[in-house]
Amino acid sequence: MLKPLPFRPSGAMLLVEPQVLERLSAFRQMETSAPEAGGILMGYRRGPHTHVTEATVPTSRDAQRRFGFFRHATHHQRVALRRWKESGETMDYVGEWHTHPEDDPSPSGVDFRHWREIAQASTRPMVFLIVGRSSNWCGVGLKNNLTCVSGANF
Repeated sequence: MLKPLPFRPSGAMLLVEPQVLERLSAFRQMETSAPEAGGILMGYRRGPHTHVTEATVPTSRDAQRRFGFFRHATHHQRVALRRWKESGETMDYVGEWHTHPEDDPSPSGVDFRHWREIAQASTRPMVFLIVGRSSNWCGVGLKNNLTCVSGANF
């Protein structure tokens, strides 16, 4: 079942496919030694709405630390470009995700700075998701605005 989440006063919706959330849940940092994980989110933009249908997962080239994830862009960009071409140039890079080793995650200063760079470079809303141990945090950024969509477990 899709989880539609309103994220702008215009009534735009964020739809995240359940299999995406299931895939990301596998990387929850339940063990004290588990490193952060992350990747990019891909999907479709339909008018003002964003539909997240896929996510990349960490590779051996990414740097995973207990309290940090640093994505090696090449692999993730290749996947996004391949999906874009396979979809007839309709599937798009729509955002980023990573884990935090906390029950109810919230963005760090590093997260906000990184997301601001991404949002300022885009003309479309970008989705940012943090997977925590018990719940997830989701926000949507466009230019200088970042709106928290949900702190609930969706």
